[in-house]
Formats: sequence, C-alpha cells, structure tokens
Amino acid sequence: MSLPLELPIDPMLASAVDQIPTDPRFVHEPKWDGFRCIVSRDGEVIALDGRGKKSLTRYFPEVVDALSDWLPDGAILDGELIVRAGEPGSQRLDWDALSARIHPAASRIALLSEQTPAELVFFDALALDGRNLTALVWEQRREQLESVFSTARGGGHGATGPADLASARAHPGAHLSAVLGDLDEAIRAFESFEGAGLDGIVSKPRDSVYQPGKRGWKKTKHSRTAEAVVIGYRVHKRGHGVGSLLLGMYDASGTLLPVGGIGAFSSAMRDQLVEELEPLVVRDASGEPVPVVRPRSRFSKPDPVASVTLRPELVAEVAFDQLQGVRFRHAVTLLRFRPDRDARSCLLDQVERAPSYDLARVLTD
Repeated sequence: MSLPLELPIDPMLASAVDQIPTDPRFVHEPKWDGFRCIVSRDGEVIALDGRGKKSLTRYFPEVVDALSDWLPDGAILDGELIVRAGEPGSQRLDWDALSARIHPAASRIALLSEQTPAELVFFDALALDGRNLTALVWEQRREQLESVFSTARGGGHGATGPADLASARAHPGAHLSAVLGDLDEAIRAFESFEGAGLDGIVSKPRDSVYQPGKRGWKKTKHSRTAEAVVIGYRVHKRGHGVGSLLLGMYDASGTLLPVGGIGAFSSAMRDQLVEELEPLVVRDASGEPVPVVRPRSRFSKPDPVASVTLRPELVAEVAFDQLQGVRFRHAVTLLRFRPDRDARSCLLDQVERAPSYDLARVLTD
C-alpha cells in the first residue's frame, strides 16, 4: 500500500511556555524524554525517522521486529523512542542508555538491542490505511490512533482520563501515550512524572490539525536553579572565544565531578569571557593552557574541540530542568556569576531531585 505523505517528514513541534495552559480547549499529555520518531509502514518496509529526517531504523532492530507483528500497512504514526531502566517498581527513563544505541558497529547495535531494548510511545496518527489524517483535528486523530491499539488488543481505548493514567494499552514494544483528563490532573502529573524521568507536559489544542515542522503545541518543562563551579571551557568553533563553559559540583566525598555545560553566549560575551577567565587558566611547565580531561567511554570518539582547564574558583548560578545521575540532562542557562560564593559549597546535595515515580505506572496496565 502506498503512503499518502512523502517521507521523511518533520514532526509537529511545541514552543516552550512558563506554565501549563489553563485554556480548556487544550488537552495535556506527558512529555517523553527520548528520540522523537515518525514510524511508517509501506508493505513490508518499516521505517523509523527522527528529528531532522535522520533515519533511526538500523539502530533499533528489536523495535522494527516488534512493529512488524502488528503495525498496519499504510500507517504513519508519531511518537517517541525510549529506553527504561531500573528494577520493577522503580523504573525510569534512561537517556544515557538510549543515546548509546546510536552506534556505527552492527555488532554493537545487535548487542545493545538485547541489553537495553527500546520501546515506542505513540501519541499521534498522521496516516492509517493509506489515508492522510493530518487535516483532521487532534481529537479525530487521537480516535484513529486508539483504534490501532484497540483493534489488535481486543477492544477498549487507551488512557484518556485520570482513572486511566496507568493503563495506556500496549503492543509488543509500543505504548499508547496517556492523555491527562483535565488541568488539575496535568498539574499533578507534572509534579509526579518527573520522578520517572519525564521532563514535563505537552499541551495541544483539541481542534488543531497536524502541521509538520510547525510549533503549534505548547510544552511546559521543569526549571530549577543551582550553583556550580566553572572548571574549564571549550574554545568556540571559530577558533577563538568561549564556546561553552564546563561546570562541576562536589560530591559528599569532596570529589569534583563534571555535571554539564553552558553554551548560549553572544559573540561579544564569548571574547569577553576569555579575558575574564585568563587569571584562572591552569598552565603546564611551558606556559601552555592545560586541556580539560573529560571522562569518556571506550566507544566515544576523540573530542576535536580545544579546551582549557580553569582553577575551580568561579561559581556560576544556572537554571536547569533536570539532573540525571550527576549530569544536567540538557544544557543549562547562565543566570549570573557569584563571586560571593565559595566554590567548595557547590555540592550535588544542593540540587532538588524529583521523588521517585515508577515509569511502569505511566506506560502499562
């Protein structure tokens, strides 16, 4: 069956807002922290396409195998690839394990597909039975998406309200994303789901059509502040100026651990920072700046970007959305430098962590 849309296609996106929209015309869903994925089936060919139209198919053979058992021909669905980790009863999304799945070696891909299998969470339908659904409003597309799950599972719709939050129906290797019943439910989910590794709420107008590549939805993400030590910087790709500041925090034993970086600066500030940080530059016996020693796995590529180690004295106050393990999940935003703060006070313990929440309660029956 031929597909009604030309692939690959850019997924519909969301613009950031400070709070969950209160307008009752919005419906709310969990914001999954994984790889966005447009899934299609044309005859026996199943394709997984990510953001930027990057093909993800070869990296997730176990997902393709699972989809082959139930995904109908002529379907194009929108969702998120995820990997979950942890013991039953305390599972959460594992971004590091998911990222490691993008590997050039076929043998490594095969091994990881068994060790850290990925799953799909679907939340939209762009086509079914070869019919283009993008001109339908969200509520109609949701009904079509639920029909894919209810048909093969033997009846019943997926999670569409507060009582159904933990009962989104699943196929092998795939889940139907929950829809939160009302604003109060969305607010409660925003507070509790973070403990399972989800990073916010996506709000969608019930009467909106699907617009590929357009930011027609709203996303509300967690945001917090912390203080971290500036331990170095990477040189900008143009060859001079600060490309990104590298941050660290101390653990309970007093070890300074890398936790992430800040990369959003104006051109003028990039050059200004080089001058301001010069007194903190660590140099070797010949007077050359010492590069930052960054932990890497045996599978990572050498970092081609020049870096400079700084004495751990300057404290930066930053805004962030989530700390996973000992790393900021995304790039953080510089709020201000804090010359009044002692670098040794920048402890990992200062960071507020979300209470644990079992991912299985969001995903399965």
